[in-house]
Amino acid sequence: MTELEIRNLHASVNGKKILKGVNLKIRQGELHALMGPNGSGKSTLSYVLMGHPKYVVEQGEILVDGENIIGLTADKRAKLGLFLGFQYPVEVPGVTLKNFLWRTYKTLNNGNSSFVDFNEMLSEKLEVLKMDKSFITRYLNEGFSGGEKKRAEVLQLSVLKPKIAIMDETDSGLDVDSLKIVSSGINKLAREGIGIFLITHYQRILNYVKPEFVHILIDGKVVKSGDYRLAKEIEEKGYEGIVNG
Repeated sequence: MTELEIRNLHASVNGKKILKGVNLKIRQGELHALMGPNGSGKSTLSYVLMGHPKYVVEQGEILVDGENIIGLTADKRAKLGLFLGFQYPVEVPGVTLKNFLWRTYKTLNNGNSSFVDFNEMLSEKLEVLKMDKSFITRYLNEGFSGGEKKRAEVLQLSVLKPKIAIMDETDSGLDVDSLKIVSSGINKLAREGIGIFLITHYQRILNYVKPEFVHILIDGKVVKSGDYRLAKEIEEKGYEGIVNG
């Protein structure tokens, strides 16, 4: 089973240090939640893990199955099985969601893919996520509502089947119905063996997605880890109450 390990990770952006010694381990099939107040470094961590060139790693390691991937570009990290779901997915005019999924799927399978089988599988995934088939003919994220963008990302996860999925603020912009559908999709993917690293500062998505592990990130460091009960404590006491209690 693939393991993503973060060791003493320090990183900065535009000369400002954001991550100050993060240590975590996420394995395939595990469901982790990373929580913390705004400005604690959660999104920065997601970008650093996927190799965004704007972020500079100053110290530490990011290991996938023991191999340090800090020198790898984002596409090579993706081929190792990492996936990033963005808080604000980017619009890609001129590229349909279906074409994007097919080309990416074929690349990950080294070209050894049947378009007929792909279409059949894609139809099944759309049904699970309660998405109309016309959805995949639209340009990627262009004109999508917040809920549609997040469902599109869960669809990508379902089709591409990464080993570890980093999901940054997946609950952002979701109404209750969309939140339930997206959460159901995440739970299904975790049961199928994908490691889920869910980043959020709200507890509400955790009413539907029950993580085995919860971590609190404050000022660039993981200050506390626990099980699902830790998320409940945060809801009751707030971050300051947990850290200072």
